[in-house]
Amino acid sequence: MVKLYIKYGIGIAFALAAYFLLLKLVGLHQYPVLSAANGIIFGAGILFAMKKFKAESSDFQYQDGFMVGLFTGGFATILFSFFMALYIFQIDTQFATAILDSWQLNYNKGGLIIVISLIMMGFSTTLVLTLAFMQLLKESWNSSKPM
Repeated sequence: MVKLYIKYGIGIAFALAAYFLLLKLVGLHQYPVLSAANGIIFGAGILFAMKKFKAESSDFQYQDGFMVGLFTGGFATILFSFFMALYIFQIDTQFATAILDSWQLNYNKGGLIIVISLIMMGFSTTLVLTLAFMQLLKESWNSSKPM
């Protein structure tokens, strides 16, 4: 199971980084509203990981599928946050100021608040998507026999 969430977590983080760099290439990376597509990338990766786990498992339990979803998204969040921290603090140091100016904040504009926001959004997206996908993937408790 560990190999599964590491594999899909790396895939999600790579796709998120590629999407961000594509936006930068086009010049749209400073618009936070475009990060809504990150939810689609997270969702696809988590769903594929959970489906793969269910297909490989002979006895699919809710808590095991839930754990795969949480660990996959959590691992992807950590990796992508490291990438963004590297980008914000080493590559484009003015990016954080430009993003925070668009948020119209009036205090010290450090890049750490963006990284913390990314981590919080990543973990919350992971939790919500995992809960939603487990409703699709769990076995029904309804009996097939009519009463």
